[in-house]
Amino acid sequence: MINETHLQQQLRRRAFLTRAVQGPGIAALGSLMAGETVRADATSGVLRELPLPQKAKRIIWLTMAGGPSQLETFDPKPKLAEMHGQPMPESLTKGQQLAQLQGRPLVCFGPQHPFEKFGESQIEICSLFPHIGSVIQDICLIRSMTTEAINHDPAHMFMNTGSQIAGRPSMGSWVTYGLGSDAVDLPGFVVLTSLGRGGQNQPIAARQWSSGFLPSRFQGVQLRSKGDPVLYLTNPPGITADQQQADVDAINALNRHHLSVVGDTEISTRIAQYEMAFQMQASIPELMDVNGEGAPTLELYGCQPGDGSFAANCLLARRLAERGVRFIQ
Repeated sequence: MINETHLQQQLRRRAFLTRAVQGPGIAALGSLMAGETVRADATSGVLRELPLPQKAKRIIWLTMAGGPSQLETFDPKPKLAEMHGQPMPESLTKGQQLAQLQGRPLVCFGPQHPFEKFGESQIEICSLFPHIGSVIQDICLIRSMTTEAINHDPAHMFMNTGSQIAGRPSMGSWVTYGLGSDAVDLPGFVVLTSLGRGGQNQPIAARQWSSGFLPSRFQGVQLRSKGDPVLYLTNPPGITADQQQADVDAINALNRHHLSVVGDTEISTRIAQYEMAFQMQASIPELMDVNGEGAPTLELYGCQPGDGSFAANCLLARRLAERGVRFIQ
């Protein structure tokens, strides 16, 4: 028998957030804490019924690789500011593998802009973000999370999968695996990477939205920042939509026959991918056409249609969420 009191003590906030990216089983936490199960709407994922009513329907996961440090934005460190320019204490670095910094003098580098208190709770964030400060009371700001990762890629991996070692499913994969998606003609997990002002790609690897050991149909589908969002969605000259549909139907018929012989679940994934790609030939152009948003909306987002910027992707993320996509990264 499970000792629920002991279990609740173990699932403190840091452990909860770590385990949340490691599996949909955390959805059962609600029933453990409440002591009773409340029937919820059925989902299209493996969690057919949820232990509590599903309030959040979709997630927009801002993975701002290449953005400013949390120490410059939302997590003030007064001691770091005080020690700016001084040698880094050896107690913090002894025995650490510091990659490119090996053999170089280590100096503390404090925040370059002051922090300011906002809202009724007087929460300190960088003074460069007055608009975020104006809504800070509606934001859950967690500062207790820690990591042992020093380099960027393992840190990204830890944040997205709960492990520094590649091979585990990303949060978006777990969510779509557990809950499915309401989108009919779009993937349940979509990834948008942004272009910097110099046109460089966002510094993040595709393994950050991998499905790991889950079936590959749960991995994130990346939409390109510039040009065609998805390659090869446009039919070649002389090929009609009916001809394309006939090709897809024929290929899937062969795949279904092969599936009946070998029983490989990846064949099911391939069938679903062909069908989804055909549906996306219509849904993606409609998604990307933001002209109907109007100039005031584009100005609020601070973007130009098709510029591949972070602002443009925020607009697309909202449009994806409106179309039922479960997880947008």
